[in-house]
Amino acid sequence: MGTTSGQAGQRAAVLGPGGVGGLVGALLARSGVDVTFLAGDATAAALTEHGVHVRSRQVGELHVPARAATRLDGAVDVVLVAVKQTALDAALDRVPPEVLGDGVVVPFLNGLDHLDVLRARYGAERVLPATIRVESTRVAPGEIEHTSAFVDVDLAPGGVAPERVEAVRALLEGAGISTTVHADETALMWAKLGFLAPFALLTTTYRAPIGEVRTVHRAELEALVREVASVAAASGAPSDPDRTLTFYDRFAPEAKSSMLRDAEAGRPLEVDAIGGAIVRAADRAGVDAPLTRALVAGLGG
Repeated sequence: MGTTSGQAGQRAAVLGPGGVGGLVGALLARSGVDVTFLAGDATAAALTEHGVHVRSRQVGELHVPARAATRLDGAVDVVLVAVKQTALDAALDRVPPEVLGDGVVVPFLNGLDHLDVLRARYGAERVLPATIRVESTRVAPGEIEHTSAFVDVDLAPGGVAPERVEAVRALLEGAGISTTVHADETALMWAKLGFLAPFALLTTTYRAPIGEVRTVHRAELEALVREVASVAAASGAPSDPDRTLTFYDRFAPEAKSSMLRDAEAGRPLEVDAIGGAIVRAADRAGVDAPLTRALVAGLGG
């Protein structure tokens, strides 16, 4: 599956060709997969005319012709959902269940609650829980800047049959995307959320990069990381707050969360998807999360 011919005949759709979806879709197309990008009229027209151009620290310059549409018009093997949570409900109209057939839905969204939404629409046997680690930004329709030297995907089977999980793993690996399968869905989803939530909520609240947050607001950062870890543990996921803090301390001081970048650009914030998910999980588990709750409220979530 690691060569162009090995991917030939595979069909994929990318719902939301932004920083993440544009990059992953372009890598799949380069490997020989038949990719359809699903987007609004203007973006679909731009992609059809100009293709997708990626500038990447990892793979250099990459340009692929793009087939784009506003609605899925035929069955595919996999749909990669790469929209923000704030746009999910409207975006799903582009992927009717009856057109998708038995294709596998792989969501690259932040938070937890989108899995229930997707399973209700497509069936648990078609929704493959996933997280992605990458720094990639859409600077214009079809123009992607991939600033990390990695793009890593983690999968957990959920209700998807093992052979279909392996097929998705092989598809992504064949495109040069490091992909690992984990047994525990809860652990997988919380591993990202427990790391992302304190970073996103505090950098956005203080409109400051991680360097300032981890020094000026150190006590609040440590308290929030431990609070989120306690919610994760109560939800059945392993948690290591000291390890999370060590990661933050290794970040370049100017690093910003995607939520902060959205705030600076005046875009809708994923406060509910990221912080709200923590609050709801705390309520379900019967534990308190006052710091998270206050930050969510302060950001208008």
